[in-house]
Amino acid sequence: MGRDNMGLTLSSTGTNIAKKDLFEYNALKQREEILIGLAGNPNVGKSTLFNNLTGMHQHTGNWPGKTISSAIGRIKYGEKQYLLADLPGTYSLLTHSKEEDVARDFICFSGAKKIIVVCDATCLERNLNLCLQIIEMTDNVCVCVNLIDEAERKGIEIDFDKLSVELGVEVVSVIARQKKSAKLLSELSELSVSQKKIQIKYPSVIEECIDVLKDSFIKYNFNFSERWLAVNLLTCREEITEKIKTYYNIDLMQDKQVVTALKMTDKIIERYGQTSESIIDKVARTFVKKAEEISGKTVVKKQNKENTVLDKILTGKITGRILMVGLLLVVFWLTIKGANLPSELLSKTFIAGEKYIDIFLDKLNVPEIFKNMLICGVYRVLTWVISVMLPPMAIFFPLFTLLEDSGYLPRIAFNMDNFFRKCNSCGKQALTISMGFGCNAAGVTGTRIIDSDRERLISILTNSFVPCNGRFPMMISVISIFFATSMAISDVISALIMTALICFGIFMTFIVSKILSETWLKGESSSFALELPPFRKPQIGKVIIRSVFDRTLFVLLRAMAVAAPAGLIIWLMVNIKVDSVSLFSLCADFLDPFASFIGLDGVILIAFILGFPANEIVVPLTIMGYTCSGELQQVSDMETLKYIFTSNGWTAVTAICFLVFTLMHWPCSTTCITIYKETKSKKWTFLGFVIPTLCGMILCFLINTVYKILTAV
Repeated sequence: MGRDNMGLTLSSTGTNIAKKDLFEYNALKQREEILIGLAGNPNVGKSTLFNNLTGMHQHTGNWPGKTISSAIGRIKYGEKQYLLADLPGTYSLLTHSKEEDVARDFICFSGAKKIIVVCDATCLERNLNLCLQIIEMTDNVCVCVNLIDEAERKGIEIDFDKLSVELGVEVVSVIARQKKSAKLLSELSELSVSQKKIQIKYPSVIEECIDVLKDSFIKYNFNFSERWLAVNLLTCREEITEKIKTYYNIDLMQDKQVVTALKMTDKIIERYGQTSESIIDKVARTFVKKAEEISGKTVVKKQNKENTVLDKILTGKITGRILMVGLLLVVFWLTIKGANLPSELLSKTFIAGEKYIDIFLDKLNVPEIFKNMLICGVYRVLTWVISVMLPPMAIFFPLFTLLEDSGYLPRIAFNMDNFFRKCNSCGKQALTISMGFGCNAAGVTGTRIIDSDRERLISILTNSFVPCNGRFPMMISVISIFFATSMAISDVISALIMTALICFGIFMTFIVSKILSETWLKGESSSFALELPPFRKPQIGKVIIRSVFDRTLFVLLRAMAVAAPAGLIIWLMVNIKVDSVSLFSLCADFLDPFASFIGLDGVILIAFILGFPANEIVVPLTIMGYTCSGELQQVSDMETLKYIFTSNGWTAVTAICFLVFTLMHWPCSTTCITIYKETKSKKWTFLGFVIPTLCGMILCFLINTVYKILTAV
């Protein structure tokens, strides 16, 4: 089997993007390869199966919402070439969230020859709900039951032959993590159309409506079934007719036969005393009931108490939250403890390397002014960013990804759901917060897993209240300098303070979410089904490699790209003088009164402003601004750093205000751009910038004021 891949992605979130997808779907149809769709619930191993079949490396985190677009890879099996599309994980196609739109549009309008529905053998009943919906939608279906090894360990037995008979489609069992999918590839080569697939029997009111509707549009010969279209005209008429108009250029609402049939169905629904909402509910209940019936006939489950006991502890009202905070503390302690020595070694290595660069530039006869620009400005800022950022990220990201792969993150969402509901927000916001720890821009993008637009906006506007990877090193450095030096348990103290700051940031998320839900974004919290996937042994080797290359190095390179020009700008500002006063001093003096008002100073505020492209460079720019020579001094230990700060007026209160402002200030430029792309609104982007900044300034002002009052007394 030969494997290749291609970089096409599809995403459907509205009419404009649907037109874009129409172009891409037409391009796919014109290719010689056979198009196959890979659908399924989140956490069923769908992306893992996709990776193993195509050779691509999708991120396969063990929690909902990982895949929003449809990645497409190429497979060669025998004499045939296939294009395999990894569709977003979704529990249903009835509520029409953004993930469901992508999956539904691909199944209906892409012209795929077969849809493979991946199910989790450990919870087949829940997976069959989506499976039955897709089977009703199209004849070209194959069911792939994954994780059969985990099912066996839990004492779950599945009669696959009987399951195939009940569904009326081919059923294949695989173990995607072990690349045991030969039977699935063999099934791809068949591409047979299901002749005896199951037909869902709805309540009488819906069946009568289907009989009236289906003959009115059978002439169009759509790629999806008439029964499915009839049901969707009852439940989401405007949306489905708009989709058909976009993809088929057919306006059903201009077809007199269809319009007449729809009027008849309205009378039928009225005669039964039903509403559109009750029809939607009856459709959903029908699929759930049928899934339960088929599962009862084909699945035998022995009682397994291991995960039940563990989940009771991890999701308990008291134990779950204590363990959640405790685990956060352990992660930060390991990060701080492990990063100290590598950071010091890197710093000393870069200091030693500076003289060789100086010699090299002398040999090139580089003028002294340019040499100072490169070494004292660009090089020292770059090396600071690398030595301070790289070690903690290289430790934190793998630890965080291990929690992700093990299945613990959904338990965190469960523990926090009640808090978000009290704020009239959504428990899924806990998942977007988790993404924000890596990158706030990724957290903003991750809000697509939230169905409600109101709750999604709340999540977007509050995502920057958790510190991203760029702010972690800054906070860890200042904590270590001012609150944990010369102590035997300094790393524990640092971890405790860091954990407290994170908890405070999450607390502010609740407060601001509540305020938004009572003002600009009024509304009640929505309910959602959160899957608690089985605990799985993380693939440590893959986790380390993925974390280093996909996260750590990516973020580091982005920071370095910003640090170099920022270091040069600061050097120029410090060394260009007007009437013997540097531009930097003029700007710092101008900002100093306001900065002092919030417990900072002008130098710190300039560093934050110049750090807008990337937060990682704020501390080195602050140090560079403090030096009289206009260059960043090489720092190899915390005591030297503390001396630089204290000699420029820093106190414990300055450090506290710096930490609070680091936790809550404007998002970086990448996050702001992402907010605009996700909301398509300057208003919400502006609020995403202003809200955390105002919170940070107000809190810093209060801290500084209280300190002044106490010292005055």
